[in-house]
Amino acid sequence: MLNNEYCKRVYEQILARDPDQKEFHQAVYEVLEGLEPMVERRPELEKNGILERFVEPERVVTFRVPWTDDAGQVHVNRGYRVQFNSAIGPYKGGLRFQKNVYEGIIKFLGFEQTFKNSLTGLPIGGAKGGSDFDPRGKSDAEVMRFCQAYMTELYRHIGQDIDCPAGDLGVGGREIGYLYGQYRRLKGTFENGVLTGKGFSYGGSLTRPEATGYGAMYYLQEVLKHEGEEIKGKTIACAGFGNVTWGICKKALHLGAKVVTLSGPDGYIYDEEGVSSSEEKVNYLLEMRASGRNRVQDYADKFGVPFFPGEKPWGVKADVIMPSAMQNDVNMESAQKIVANGVKYYIEVANMPTTNDALYYLMSQKNMVVAPSKAVNAGGVGVSALEMSQNSERLVWTAEEVDAQLHKMMVNIHKVSAEAAEEYGLGYNLVAGANIAGFQKVANAMMEQGIF
Repeated sequence: MLNNEYCKRVYEQILARDPDQKEFHQAVYEVLEGLEPMVERRPELEKNGILERFVEPERVVTFRVPWTDDAGQVHVNRGYRVQFNSAIGPYKGGLRFQKNVYEGIIKFLGFEQTFKNSLTGLPIGGAKGGSDFDPRGKSDAEVMRFCQAYMTELYRHIGQDIDCPAGDLGVGGREIGYLYGQYRRLKGTFENGVLTGKGFSYGGSLTRPEATGYGAMYYLQEVLKHEGEEIKGKTIACAGFGNVTWGICKKALHLGAKVVTLSGPDGYIYDEEGVSSSEEKVNYLLEMRASGRNRVQDYADKFGVPFFPGEKPWGVKADVIMPSAMQNDVNMESAQKIVANGVKYYIEVANMPTTNDALYYLMSQKNMVVAPSKAVNAGGVGVSALEMSQNSERLVWTAEEVDAQLHKMMVNIHKVSAEAAEEYGLGYNLVAGANIAGFQKVANAMMEQGIF
Protein backbone atom coordinates (compact mmCIF):
# COMPACT_ATOMS: atom_id res chain seq x y z
CA MET A 1 0.00 0.00 0.00
CA LEU A 2 1.24 3.48 -0.87
CA ASN A 3 1.65 5.64 2.23
CA ASN A 4 3.39 8.75 0.91
CA GLU A 5 0.86 11.38 -0.16
CA TYR A 6 2.90 12.53 -3.15
CA CYS A 7 3.30 8.97 -4.46
CA LYS A 8 -0.42 8.28 -3.94
CA ARG A 9 -1.42 11.44 -5.80
CA VAL A 10 0.79 10.62 -8.78
CA TYR A 11 -0.55 7.06 -8.95
CA GLU A 12 -4.16 8.26 -8.79
CA GLN A 13 -3.42 10.65 -11.65
CA ILE A 14 -2.24 7.88 -13.97
CA LEU A 15 -5.26 5.73 -13.05
CA ALA A 16 -7.57 8.59 -14.00
CA ARG A 17 -5.66 9.53 -17.15
CA ASP A 18 -5.20 6.04 -18.62
CA PRO A 19 -7.73 3.76 -16.88
CA ASP A 20 -7.34 0.84 -19.29
CA GLN A 21 -3.54 0.47 -19.13
CA LYS A 22 -3.32 -2.20 -16.42
CA GLU A 23 0.25 -3.31 -17.07
CA PHE A 24 1.45 0.28 -16.90
CA HIS A 25 -0.42 0.84 -13.63
CA GLN A 26 1.17 -2.29 -12.18
CA ALA A 27 4.70 -1.22 -13.12
CA VAL A 28 4.25 2.31 -11.76
CA TYR A 29 2.74 1.12 -8.48
CA GLU A 30 5.59 -1.30 -7.80
CA VAL A 31 8.16 1.43 -8.46
CA LEU A 32 6.42 4.12 -6.41
CA GLU A 33 6.16 1.80 -3.42
CA GLY A 34 9.90 1.13 -3.61
CA LEU A 35 10.69 4.83 -3.92
CA GLU A 36 8.66 5.99 -0.90
CA PRO A 37 11.57 6.03 1.61
CA MET A 38 13.59 8.23 -0.73
CA VAL A 39 10.66 10.51 -1.60
CA GLU A 40 10.13 11.12 2.13
CA ARG A 41 13.71 12.36 2.45
CA ARG A 42 13.79 14.48 -0.71
CA PRO A 43 11.03 17.12 -0.77
CA GLU A 44 12.67 18.77 -3.79
CA LEU A 45 11.34 15.92 -5.92
CA GLU A 46 7.77 17.08 -5.39
CA LYS A 47 8.65 20.74 -5.86
CA ASN A 48 10.17 19.90 -9.26
CA GLY A 49 7.31 17.62 -10.27
CA ILE A 50 9.77 14.77 -10.83
CA LEU A 51 7.36 11.88 -10.28
CA GLU A 52 4.69 13.44 -12.50
CA ARG A 53 7.27 13.88 -15.25
CA PHE A 54 8.75 10.43 -14.64
CA VAL A 55 5.50 8.56 -15.24
CA GLU A 56 4.56 10.54 -18.35
CA PRO A 57 6.40 9.62 -21.59
CA GLU A 58 8.16 12.43 -23.40
CA ARG A 59 6.56 11.25 -26.62
CA VAL A 60 4.13 8.55 -27.78
CA VAL A 61 4.02 7.82 -31.50
CA THR A 62 1.16 5.67 -32.86
CA PHE A 63 0.83 4.85 -36.53
CA ARG A 64 -0.80 2.46 -38.98
CA VAL A 65 1.25 -0.23 -40.68
CA PRO A 66 -0.31 -1.45 -43.96
CA TRP A 67 1.31 -4.51 -45.54
CA THR A 68 0.47 -7.14 -48.15
CA ASP A 69 0.47 -10.89 -47.57
CA ASP A 70 1.64 -13.49 -50.09
CA ALA A 71 -1.86 -13.76 -51.55
CA GLY A 72 -1.97 -10.04 -52.28
CA GLN A 73 -4.36 -9.21 -49.42
CA VAL A 74 -3.70 -5.93 -47.61
CA HIS A 75 -3.61 -5.97 -43.79
CA VAL A 76 -3.33 -3.05 -41.37
CA ASN A 77 -1.65 -3.29 -37.99
CA ARG A 78 -0.94 -0.61 -35.41
CA GLY A 79 2.62 0.50 -34.67
CA TYR A 80 3.97 2.20 -31.54
CA ARG A 81 7.08 3.91 -30.27
CA VAL A 82 7.03 5.29 -26.73
CA GLN A 83 10.02 7.54 -26.04
CA PHE A 84 9.85 7.65 -22.28
CA ASN A 85 12.85 9.50 -20.92
CA SER A 86 16.00 10.94 -22.50
CA ALA A 87 17.50 12.76 -19.49
CA ILE A 88 20.68 10.65 -19.46
CA GLY A 89 21.03 9.65 -23.10
CA PRO A 90 19.27 8.82 -26.37
CA TYR A 91 16.16 6.69 -26.11
CA LYS A 92 16.97 2.97 -26.08
CA GLY A 93 14.66 -0.01 -25.94
CA GLY A 94 13.36 -2.93 -27.94
CA LEU A 95 10.55 -3.51 -30.41
CA ARG A 96 7.93 -6.16 -29.63
CA PHE A 97 5.82 -7.78 -32.37
CA GLN A 98 3.04 -9.73 -30.68
CA LYS A 99 -0.72 -9.82 -31.13
CA ASN A 100 -1.47 -8.61 -27.58
CA VAL A 101 0.59 -5.42 -27.96
CA TYR A 102 -1.22 -2.17 -27.20
CA GLU A 103 -0.17 1.17 -25.78
CA GLY A 104 -0.35 0.07 -22.12
CA ILE A 105 2.13 -2.78 -22.62
CA ILE A 106 4.53 -0.56 -24.55
CA LYS A 107 4.31 2.14 -21.86
CA PHE A 108 5.00 -0.35 -19.06
CA LEU A 109 8.01 -1.67 -20.95
CA GLY A 110 9.32 1.83 -21.71
CA PHE A 111 8.88 2.89 -18.07
CA GLU A 112 10.79 -0.18 -16.82
CA GLN A 113 13.42 0.40 -19.51
CA THR A 114 14.21 3.85 -18.08
CA PHE A 115 15.25 2.29 -14.76
CA LYS A 116 17.01 -0.64 -16.38
CA ASN A 117 19.07 1.56 -18.68
CA SER A 118 20.02 3.84 -15.81
CA LEU A 119 21.23 0.85 -13.78
CA THR A 120 23.66 -0.19 -16.53
CA GLY A 121 25.67 2.97 -15.81
CA LEU A 122 25.69 3.77 -19.53
CA PRO A 123 24.30 6.97 -21.12
CA ILE A 124 21.02 5.60 -22.50
CA GLY A 125 17.45 6.73 -21.93
CA GLY A 126 14.30 4.61 -21.86
CA ALA A 127 11.96 3.71 -24.73
CA LYS A 128 9.98 0.82 -26.18
CA GLY A 129 8.04 0.12 -29.34
CA GLY A 130 6.30 -2.54 -31.32
CA SER A 131 3.13 -3.64 -33.04
CA ASP A 132 0.19 -6.01 -32.69
CA PHE A 133 1.58 -7.89 -35.70
CA ASP A 134 2.32 -11.57 -34.99
CA PRO A 135 5.24 -12.92 -37.07
CA ARG A 136 4.40 -16.53 -36.20
CA GLY A 137 3.08 -18.44 -39.19
CA LYS A 138 4.11 -15.69 -41.62
CA SER A 139 6.50 -16.30 -44.50
CA ASP A 140 9.86 -14.54 -44.64
CA ALA A 141 8.50 -12.36 -47.45
CA GLU A 142 5.48 -11.34 -45.37
CA VAL A 143 7.66 -10.52 -42.36
CA MET A 144 9.96 -8.49 -44.62
CA ARG A 145 7.08 -6.50 -46.09
CA PHE A 146 5.68 -5.79 -42.64
CA CYS A 147 9.08 -4.68 -41.29
CA GLN A 148 9.59 -2.41 -44.27
CA ALA A 149 6.16 -0.83 -43.77
CA TYR A 150 6.80 -0.41 -40.04
CA MET A 151 10.17 1.28 -40.61
CA THR A 152 8.73 3.56 -43.29
CA GLU A 153 7.06 5.48 -40.46
CA LEU A 154 9.43 4.75 -37.58
CA TYR A 155 12.54 6.08 -39.37
CA ARG A 156 11.24 9.65 -38.92
CA HIS A 157 11.51 9.33 -35.14
CA ILE A 158 14.82 7.50 -34.59
CA GLY A 159 18.54 8.03 -35.15
CA GLN A 160 21.94 7.14 -33.67
CA ASP A 161 21.77 10.09 -31.25
CA ILE A 162 17.97 10.23 -30.92
CA ASP A 163 16.46 6.80 -30.40
CA CYS A 164 18.08 3.40 -30.97
CA PRO A 165 15.61 0.48 -31.02
CA ALA A 166 16.53 -3.18 -30.63
CA GLY A 167 14.72 -6.52 -30.63
CA ASP A 168 12.28 -7.99 -28.13
CA LEU A 169 9.60 -10.69 -28.29
CA GLY A 170 8.84 -11.46 -31.93
CA VAL A 171 11.76 -9.36 -33.16
CA GLY A 172 14.99 -11.27 -33.67
CA GLY A 173 17.91 -11.05 -36.05
CA ARG A 174 15.73 -11.59 -39.13
CA GLU A 175 13.39 -8.72 -38.26
CA ILE A 176 16.22 -6.38 -37.26
CA GLY A 177 17.87 -7.05 -40.62
CA TYR A 178 14.75 -6.18 -42.57
CA LEU A 179 14.14 -3.09 -40.43
CA TYR A 180 17.69 -1.84 -40.86
CA GLY A 181 17.65 -2.52 -44.60
CA GLN A 182 14.58 -0.31 -44.97
CA TYR A 183 16.09 2.40 -42.74
CA ARG A 184 19.24 2.45 -44.87
CA ARG A 185 17.16 2.58 -48.04
CA LEU A 186 15.10 5.51 -46.77
CA LYS A 187 17.97 7.51 -45.26
CA GLY A 188 20.63 6.74 -47.84
CA THR A 189 23.26 6.42 -45.11
CA PHE A 190 24.83 3.48 -43.30
CA GLU A 191 24.23 4.68 -39.68
CA ASN A 192 24.26 1.17 -38.28
CA GLY A 193 24.22 2.47 -34.70
CA VAL A 194 20.52 3.26 -35.12
CA LEU A 195 19.49 -0.35 -34.37
CA THR A 196 21.08 -3.00 -32.17
CA GLY A 197 20.80 -6.76 -32.22
CA LYS A 198 22.10 -6.65 -35.79
CA GLY A 199 23.81 -9.46 -37.65
CA PHE A 200 27.56 -9.55 -37.08
CA SER A 201 28.23 -8.90 -40.78
CA TYR A 202 26.83 -5.38 -40.62
CA GLY A 203 27.76 -4.15 -37.15
CA GLY A 204 26.26 -6.50 -34.61
CA SER A 205 28.08 -7.38 -31.41
CA LEU A 206 29.38 -10.77 -30.42
CA THR A 207 27.47 -12.35 -27.49
CA ARG A 208 24.46 -10.02 -27.94
CA PRO A 209 21.96 -12.90 -28.36
CA GLU A 210 23.22 -14.51 -25.14
CA ALA A 211 23.65 -11.26 -23.20
CA THR A 212 20.39 -11.15 -21.23
CA GLY A 213 20.77 -14.74 -20.04
CA TYR A 214 24.48 -14.34 -19.33
CA GLY A 215 23.82 -11.16 -17.38
CA ALA A 216 21.08 -12.83 -15.33
CA MET A 217 23.49 -15.59 -14.34
CA TYR A 218 26.19 -13.08 -13.39
CA TYR A 219 23.65 -11.25 -11.23
CA LEU A 220 22.62 -14.55 -9.60
CA GLN A 221 26.28 -15.20 -8.82
CA GLU A 222 26.46 -11.91 -6.92
CA VAL A 223 23.32 -12.71 -4.93
CA LEU A 224 24.74 -16.11 -4.00
CA LYS A 225 28.07 -14.57 -2.99
CA HIS A 226 26.20 -12.17 -0.72
CA GLU A 227 24.54 -15.18 0.91
CA GLY A 228 27.84 -17.08 1.23
CA GLU A 229 26.98 -19.64 -1.47
CA GLU A 230 28.23 -20.51 -4.96
CA ILE A 231 26.44 -21.19 -8.19
CA LYS A 232 28.02 -24.55 -8.95
CA GLY A 233 25.57 -27.37 -8.32
CA LYS A 234 22.50 -25.15 -7.99
CA THR A 235 19.28 -26.30 -9.70
CA ILE A 236 17.35 -23.65 -11.62
CA ALA A 237 13.75 -23.64 -12.86
CA CYS A 238 13.34 -21.46 -15.97
CA ALA A 239 10.46 -20.57 -18.28
CA GLY A 240 10.41 -20.11 -22.03
CA PHE A 241 13.00 -21.44 -24.48
CA GLY A 242 13.95 -18.30 -26.42
CA ASN A 243 17.17 -16.31 -26.46
CA VAL A 244 17.02 -15.38 -22.78
CA THR A 245 16.55 -18.92 -21.49
CA TRP A 246 19.09 -20.18 -24.03
CA GLY A 247 21.64 -17.69 -22.63
CA ILE A 248 20.88 -18.82 -19.08
CA CYS A 249 21.36 -22.48 -20.05
CA LYS A 250 24.55 -21.76 -21.97
CA LYS A 251 26.13 -19.90 -19.06
CA ALA A 252 24.84 -22.49 -16.58
CA LEU A 253 26.72 -25.16 -18.56
CA HIS A 254 29.96 -23.20 -18.10
CA LEU A 255 29.35 -22.39 -14.42
CA GLY A 256 28.22 -25.86 -13.32
CA ALA A 257 24.60 -25.00 -12.53
CA LYS A 258 21.69 -27.18 -13.68
CA VAL A 259 18.63 -25.78 -15.48
CA VAL A 260 15.87 -28.38 -15.04
CA THR A 261 12.81 -26.80 -16.72
CA LEU A 262 11.78 -25.08 -19.95
CA SER A 263 8.27 -23.97 -20.86
CA GLY A 264 6.17 -22.91 -23.82
CA PRO A 265 2.53 -22.18 -24.66
CA ASP A 266 1.92 -25.94 -24.66
CA GLY A 267 3.31 -26.72 -21.16
CA TYR A 268 6.69 -27.42 -19.57
CA ILE A 269 9.39 -30.08 -19.53
CA TYR A 270 11.43 -31.37 -16.59
CA ASP A 271 14.96 -32.59 -17.31
CA GLU A 272 16.45 -34.08 -14.14
CA GLU A 273 19.92 -34.32 -15.71
CA GLY A 274 19.70 -30.68 -16.76
CA VAL A 275 19.03 -28.83 -19.99
CA SER A 276 22.44 -27.33 -19.28
CA SER A 277 24.12 -30.73 -18.96
CA SER A 278 25.38 -30.81 -22.57
CA GLU A 279 26.01 -28.52 -25.51
CA GLU A 280 23.69 -30.70 -27.62
CA LYS A 281 20.75 -29.92 -25.35
CA VAL A 282 21.57 -26.22 -25.05
CA ASN A 283 21.96 -25.85 -28.81
CA TYR A 284 18.68 -27.67 -29.44
CA LEU A 285 16.90 -24.63 -28.01
CA LEU A 286 18.07 -22.74 -31.09
CA GLU A 287 16.54 -25.42 -33.34
CA MET A 288 13.26 -25.21 -31.41
CA ARG A 289 13.19 -21.44 -31.82
CA ALA A 290 14.06 -21.58 -35.53
CA SER A 291 11.34 -24.18 -36.25
CA GLY A 292 8.55 -21.65 -35.63
CA ARG A 293 6.48 -24.41 -34.01
CA ASN A 294 6.63 -22.75 -30.57
CA ARG A 295 6.37 -26.14 -28.82
CA VAL A 296 8.45 -27.13 -25.82
CA GLN A 297 7.19 -30.71 -26.17
CA ASP A 298 9.70 -31.10 -29.01
CA TYR A 299 12.48 -31.10 -26.37
CA ALA A 300 10.72 -33.84 -24.39
CA ASP A 301 10.26 -35.94 -27.52
CA LYS A 302 13.91 -35.61 -28.52
CA PHE A 303 15.54 -36.22 -25.14
CA GLY A 304 12.96 -38.51 -23.51
CA VAL A 305 12.10 -36.33 -20.53
CA PRO A 306 8.68 -35.74 -18.91
CA PHE A 307 6.34 -33.18 -20.49
CA PHE A 308 3.50 -31.55 -18.55
CA PRO A 309 0.89 -30.20 -20.99
CA GLY A 310 -0.88 -26.97 -20.13
CA GLU A 311 1.12 -26.42 -16.93
CA LYS A 312 3.77 -23.98 -15.72
CA PRO A 313 6.98 -25.07 -13.98
CA TRP A 314 6.55 -23.13 -10.73
CA GLY A 315 5.66 -26.17 -8.66
CA VAL A 316 9.02 -27.79 -9.38
CA LYS A 317 11.50 -28.11 -6.52
CA ALA A 318 14.66 -26.13 -7.31
CA ASP A 319 17.22 -23.94 -5.59
CA VAL A 320 16.52 -20.96 -7.84
CA ILE A 321 13.40 -19.83 -9.71
CA MET A 322 14.11 -17.70 -12.80
CA PRO A 323 10.89 -16.72 -14.64
CA SER A 324 12.19 -15.80 -18.08
CA ALA A 325 9.24 -15.77 -20.48
CA MET A 326 6.41 -13.22 -20.21
CA GLN A 327 4.97 -10.55 -17.95
CA ASN A 328 2.71 -11.77 -15.12
CA ASP A 329 3.69 -15.39 -15.66
CA VAL A 330 3.86 -15.99 -11.89
CA ASN A 331 0.63 -15.30 -9.98
CA MET A 332 -0.27 -15.79 -6.32
CA GLU A 333 -1.08 -19.48 -6.76
CA SER A 334 2.32 -20.05 -8.36
CA ALA A 335 4.06 -17.99 -5.67
CA GLN A 336 2.49 -20.14 -2.95
CA LYS A 337 3.84 -23.27 -4.65
CA ILE A 338 7.30 -21.70 -4.81
CA VAL A 339 7.24 -20.88 -1.09
CA ALA A 340 5.89 -24.33 -0.19
CA ASN A 341 8.91 -25.87 -1.96
CA GLY A 342 11.31 -23.91 0.24
CA VAL A 343 12.90 -21.99 -2.64
CA LYS A 344 15.42 -19.44 -1.37
CA TYR A 345 16.19 -17.48 -4.54
CA TYR A 346 13.56 -15.88 -6.76
CA ILE A 347 15.36 -14.12 -9.61
CA GLU A 348 13.10 -12.34 -12.13
CA VAL A 349 14.43 -12.31 -15.69
CA ALA A 350 11.50 -11.52 -18.01
CA ASN A 351 10.06 -8.01 -17.83
CA MET A 352 7.67 -7.86 -14.84
CA PRO A 353 7.07 -11.64 -14.75
CA THR A 354 5.33 -11.51 -11.37
CA THR A 355 1.95 -10.06 -10.47
CA ASN A 356 2.26 -7.44 -7.73
CA ASP A 357 0.41 -9.46 -5.09
CA ALA A 358 2.63 -12.47 -5.78
CA LEU A 359 5.76 -10.29 -5.72
CA TYR A 360 4.89 -8.78 -2.33
CA TYR A 361 4.07 -12.23 -0.96
CA LEU A 362 7.45 -13.58 -2.07
CA MET A 363 9.25 -10.52 -0.69
CA SER A 364 7.54 -11.05 2.68
CA GLN A 365 9.21 -14.45 3.12
CA LYS A 366 12.08 -14.09 5.61
CA ASN A 367 14.19 -16.83 4.04
CA MET A 368 13.81 -15.77 0.40
CA VAL A 369 15.88 -13.38 -1.69
CA VAL A 370 13.89 -11.66 -4.46
CA ALA A 371 15.67 -9.85 -7.31
CA PRO A 372 13.80 -7.62 -9.80
CA SER A 373 13.88 -8.00 -13.56
CA LYS A 374 14.85 -4.38 -14.19
CA ALA A 375 18.21 -5.21 -12.59
CA VAL A 376 18.59 -8.88 -13.50
CA ASN A 377 17.89 -8.57 -17.23
CA ALA A 378 19.73 -5.27 -17.78
CA GLY A 379 22.66 -7.10 -19.38
CA GLY A 380 20.76 -7.36 -22.66
CA VAL A 381 20.36 -3.64 -23.16
CA GLY A 382 23.81 -3.13 -21.66
CA VAL A 383 25.40 -5.13 -24.45
CA SER A 384 23.15 -3.33 -26.94
CA ALA A 385 24.73 -0.10 -25.72
CA LEU A 386 28.16 -1.68 -26.12
CA GLU A 387 27.14 -2.53 -29.70
CA MET A 388 26.38 1.17 -30.21
CA SER A 389 29.84 2.02 -28.86
CA GLN A 390 31.50 -0.38 -31.28
CA ASN A 391 29.52 1.12 -34.16
CA SER A 392 30.56 4.64 -33.14
CA GLU A 393 34.22 3.63 -32.91
CA ARG A 394 34.11 1.59 -36.15
CA LEU A 395 35.59 -1.27 -34.14
CA VAL A 396 34.68 -4.89 -33.43
CA TRP A 397 35.33 -6.16 -29.92
CA THR A 398 36.10 -9.80 -29.19
CA ALA A 399 33.54 -11.97 -27.43
CA GLU A 400 35.84 -12.01 -24.40
CA GLU A 401 35.96 -8.19 -24.28
CA VAL A 402 32.18 -7.88 -24.49
CA ASP A 403 31.63 -10.58 -21.88
CA ALA A 404 34.10 -8.96 -19.49
CA GLN A 405 32.26 -5.64 -19.79
CA LEU A 406 28.93 -7.40 -19.24
CA HIS A 407 30.20 -9.20 -16.15
CA LYS A 408 31.55 -5.97 -14.69
CA MET A 409 28.22 -4.23 -15.42
CA MET A 410 26.13 -6.88 -13.64
CA VAL A 411 28.42 -6.90 -10.59
CA ASN A 412 27.95 -3.13 -10.33
CA ILE A 413 24.17 -3.28 -10.80
CA HIS A 414 23.90 -5.67 -7.86
CA LYS A 415 26.27 -3.51 -5.82
CA VAL A 416 24.46 -0.19 -6.35
CA SER A 417 21.05 -1.81 -5.75
CA ALA A 418 22.17 -3.38 -2.47
CA GLU A 419 23.84 -0.14 -1.36
CA ALA A 420 20.77 1.98 -2.17
CA ALA A 421 18.54 -0.33 -0.12
CA GLU A 422 20.98 -0.22 2.78
CA GLU A 423 21.22 3.58 2.63
CA TYR A 424 17.47 3.87 3.16
CA GLY A 425 17.30 1.30 5.94
CA LEU A 426 15.71 -1.41 3.81
CA GLY A 427 18.22 -4.17 4.43
CA TYR A 428 18.94 -6.50 1.50
CA ASN A 429 15.83 -5.43 -0.46
CA LEU A 430 17.02 -5.67 -4.05
CA VAL A 431 13.62 -4.71 -5.49
CA ALA A 432 13.44 -1.34 -3.74
CA GLY A 433 17.19 -0.88 -4.10
CA ALA A 434 17.04 -1.21 -7.89
CA ASN A 435 14.15 1.24 -8.08
CA ILE A 436 15.98 3.80 -5.96
CA ALA A 437 19.35 3.42 -7.68
CA GLY A 438 17.84 3.56 -11.16
CA PHE A 439 15.60 6.50 -10.31
CA GLN A 440 18.16 8.72 -8.58
CA LYS A 441 20.47 9.08 -11.57
CA VAL A 442 17.66 10.03 -13.95
CA ALA A 443 15.88 12.29 -11.44
CA ASN A 444 19.08 14.21 -10.69
CA ALA A 445 19.70 14.72 -14.41
CA MET A 446 16.13 15.95 -14.88
CA MET A 447 16.44 18.52 -12.11
CA GLU A 448 19.82 19.74 -13.35
CA GLN A 449 18.45 20.27 -16.87
CA GLY A 450 15.44 22.33 -15.83
CA ILE A 451 11.75 21.92 -16.62
CA PHE A 452 10.86 20.53 -20.03
